[in-house]
Amino acid sequence: MTEPDPSAPRPPKRRLPAADLARIAAFAALLAVLGLPGSFALFGNAVPITLQTLGVLLAGAILGTWRGALTIMLLLALVAAGLPLLAGGRGGLGVFAGPSVGYLFAWVLAAAAVGWLVERGGYRPRMPWVLAACLIGSTLILVVGVPVQALITGVPLGTTAALSLAFVPGDALKSVVAAAVVVGVQRGYPDAAPAVRRARRRRDELGHDAAHGDDRTNQR
Repeated sequence: MTEPDPSAPRPPKRRLPAADLARIAAFAALLAVLGLPGSFALFGNAVPITLQTLGVLLAGAILGTWRGALTIMLLLALVAAGLPLLAGGRGGLGVFAGPSVGYLFAWVLAAAAVGWLVERGGYRPRMPWVLAACLIGSTLILVVGVPVQALITGVPLGTTAALSLAFVPGDALKSVVAAAVVVGVQRGYPDAAPAVRRARRRRDELGHDAAHGDDRTNQR
């Protein structure tokens, strides 16, 4: 049995580059800013309508699967710590015991889903593809959020779902806006496409492995 060579270089630990950390922080800040206009409820719904879901879609579509999800997780962690970053100045652990909790955790899934779909759209995803990804993300938020809201409030699921139809026009509009912004950003700055960054990281990793392979060959 061959023992590992202690002098061989170890593979580097994967860490988020500083640029990615900056993007995650910037989009978390954007989400907080989108909460400043406040919120409003329609037809007595316990969950308000906000602009922050627009930020969720943008984070996923521009940052990609994991970085988009990490952005939402960062925001929710700050909210749990007590910062009033949700629409209407809400913050603290009490938010996660209210009727909005299902929607909040669904933000993580939606950002990841939108990012995953946009990445599959190639280096220059077209408007219909990005729009479809955003609509799927918006739908996912409702699919998760509505049953949890019904469970917490004690309102029948059918009634809660009917009340939540008020979200649909706004969600559709926010999906269109998000898709237009994403396509515009990627057109002006092609490196912003998640698929481009993923391909570059993979190329860099392969180059790093090849370089270490050459080093090991030269040492023999």
